[in-house]
This record gives sequence, C-alpha cells and structure tokens, in this order.
Amino acid sequence: MPKFAANLSMLYNDVDFLDRFAAAAVDGFKAVEYLFPYAYAADDLAARLQTNGLQQVLFNAPPGDWDAGERGIACLPGREAEFRDGIGQALAYAKALSCSRIHVMAGLLPAGTSRVDVHATYVENLRYAATEAAKGNVNILIEPINERDMPGYFLNRQDQAHALIAEIGTPHVKVQMDLYHAQIVEGDLAMKIRRYLPTGHVGHIQIAGVPERHEPDVGEINFAYLFKLLDAQGYEGWIGCEYRPARGVALHATSDGLGWLKPWL
Repeated sequence: MPKFAANLSMLYNDVDFLDRFAAAAVDGFKAVEYLFPYAYAADDLAARLQTNGLQQVLFNAPPGDWDAGERGIACLPGREAEFRDGIGQALAYAKALSCSRIHVMAGLLPAGTSRVDVHATYVENLRYAATEAAKGNVNILIEPINERDMPGYFLNRQDQAHALIAEIGTPHVKVQMDLYHAQIVEGDLAMKIRRYLPTGHVGHIQIAGVPERHEPDVGEINFAYLFKLLDAQGYEGWIGCEYRPARGVALHATSDGLGWLKPWL
C-alpha cells in the first residue's frame, strides 16, 4: 500500500505554516515534506512533528536567493563555499528532524553557459554533499524539473539524472522522481517506473495532476494505475503530495480535495 506525505509548502495554505502539521495529521497523513525549514527553529519543527505523530521525510537544502529567482546553486561555478555552508545547515536540520532525505536543487544555467560548462561544478558539489550526508546516514536527492515551470533549470530528464547518479558513484545520491515533471517532459511514466525502480536509485516519489498541478485525480495521469504499479514493483518509500489544491487557499481547500486519498489510507 502506498505511503503518502503531505507537502506543507503547497497544501493547507488556508492556515499558518506551523498549523499545517496538525491539519495534515487530522486528515490521516503520517508524514510531511516541504521546501525549506530555515525560517523556523529546528526544535520548534521537531516539536510539531512529535506532537502530531508525523515523520519528516524530505526538505530542500538552501537554494540561494529564492526571492531573487535562484533555484539552487549546485551547478553555479564560484558559489562552492556558499553551497558547502548550505549543506552543513541542511544536515543540522536533518539531524534535529530525524529526516534522512535532503533535496539539493541544481539551479538555473547561468546566462551564456551550457550544461557542459557547469557539469563538473555540479558533480563535485554533489560528491561533497554526499560525503557529508553519509556521516549521518542521510541521502542527497536530485530532481529533474520541467522547463515549463522552471525555464533554464539544469536537470530535466530521468535518464539525465540516472546518468549523473552513475557518474557521481555513491549510494548516498538518489533520484527524486516527480511524476508531474516527468509526465510534462517525457511521459511514458509506467515504463519509467519499471525501468528505474529496480536500480535502487529512486529515493523518493512525488505526484500532482497534469497539467494544472492540482489534485492527482484531476488531469491526464491515471494515478490509481501507477499506485498499483508502484506496489507491484515493491516500492516502499514515501510519495510526496506536492500539488496545489484546485480551490486554492479557500478554507478547507486541501481537506475537501482529498477524496482521491481515502481509498489508500
């Protein structure tokens, strides 16, 4: 049976962030993920997890200047010291939150550069992050993201991500397989699952309806079929619900849209 984690950056936006832990627990979630924890003290977040019987399964490393449009710095030459400081901060939070997965965003290609130009920087940064993460038995995750939502992003395809895993050469770097992004970029999701799950290199899965990124029962993907396929393939990890409720920030918008989840709880 699939296990679902509520993404608190996108869900329950009708209440303050720290109140979303309780809201998710009331709706039956046993785990949560979100983009960034750094605006809150780690001890405060840990207390919310404990009070509500929740497990923290994923968050992102610092992404650079998010408000200025940066989407990670792992591929940016000249930012290596900042990257290493960010990994240290992320691992401190991971320890406090008992979280074993950190997503490291690759970043946008600098103007006038190609993927070839920044490839070595990206690989070296990930090797450093993996070495540090291994000390606490934490995995670093990399995620292909579609260029419609994030133009210029370094990493877009599943085959690209898995080739990088092979090149980096450590079991502490895995792929975050977001089926929303994968459908937009390349489709053929069932075959992607059958191809890549047996490798052991998929560390986390996320879902959202395509194309609007609403509830997974809205749109072109047959998630009920894919959930059964994940079971048949022996996937025992978490599935992050990283979608925007169709009713936006209306009161109870997330809870009212969870009809798709009921059969799987």
